[in-house]
Amino acid sequence: MDALIIGAGGFAGSYLIQELVSHGLHVGATKLSHEHISSSLCDVFDLDILYQNEIRRLLEAHRPAQIYHLAAQSSVAASWKQPELTIDINLKGALHLLEAVRSIEHYYPRILLIGSGEEYGYIRSESPIAEETPLRPGNPYAVTKACQTMLGQIYARSYGMGIVLVRAFNHIGVGQLPHFVAADFALQIAEIEAGLRPPVMQVGNLSARRDFSDVRDMMRAYYLLMQKGCAGEIYNAGSGHAVSIQELLQILLDLSHESIVIEQNPAKMRPSDIPVIQADIHKLVEDTGWKPEYSLEETLQTMLNHNRRNFGILS
Repeated sequence: MDALIIGAGGFAGSYLIQELVSHGLHVGATKLSHEHISSSLCDVFDLDILYQNEIRRLLEAHRPAQIYHLAAQSSVAASWKQPELTIDINLKGALHLLEAVRSIEHYYPRILLIGSGEEYGYIRSESPIAEETPLRPGNPYAVTKACQTMLGQIYARSYGMGIVLVRAFNHIGVGQLPHFVAADFALQIAEIEAGLRPPVMQVGNLSARRDFSDVRDMMRAYYLLMQKGCAGEIYNAGSGHAVSIQELLQILLDLSHESIVIEQNPAKMRPSDIPVIQADIHKLVEDTGWKPEYSLEETLQTMLNHNRRNFGILS
């Protein structure tokens, strides 16, 4: 097997499958037992990363040359509500993978550990954020991803493992769950256009500025980092630009012909929110040649039209 995607049942998984297959790789993909992967392009396996022996059995049987570790509890909001589960999945799960690989004799795969721009946390004067920026994580999710990155570096240095670490900033696209802001807004607008709800949108903090990328661009970055990234190194992956949630919302509102009222919903506010998160992506570009192909407007249009089709208001 050329490549194994651990945690392919989530949002990014199907996109990464398509990216790897487009390069002619024989791909395996894992999911939880209740999840479904509809792709016929890859071999599919049930796997719970909380059980290290399951990971080892799968790796011993197929010995993938590349391992993309996508499995995570990836919602900041959910991490406030379920911090213990977030720690179990994001930190213990990653440790189980690294220990499973290390325990197999004569097996030296390349591993991509997916971290997050949230690791940087409370930014002071640093913007855009370079990989050397001190970490000040501001939520439970960010803490787990920062710890995962540290573990990856330790295992790369101590055991000579081929681990590349990426801090992925916000990536969006069709199929993302609506507890993420762009997907939430696109869904609400489509529901309003379909007459399924009054023309009032519920929003949280609109002043926060985030670095948004199309998920397809992000998966291309993952592939290139696996091929060209240096073991033990951390790479930011993002657009290199920050836009406010207000700007993102306005793009979607401009794509709609409805007159929509905006209301702030306290339930959508987080206990704390980082004002600005923007990636410095020079290292990624220099080492891999990556550059984004999709604009934010194109991505949001695609997401909105997908919801419109689901509600029968676009052919």
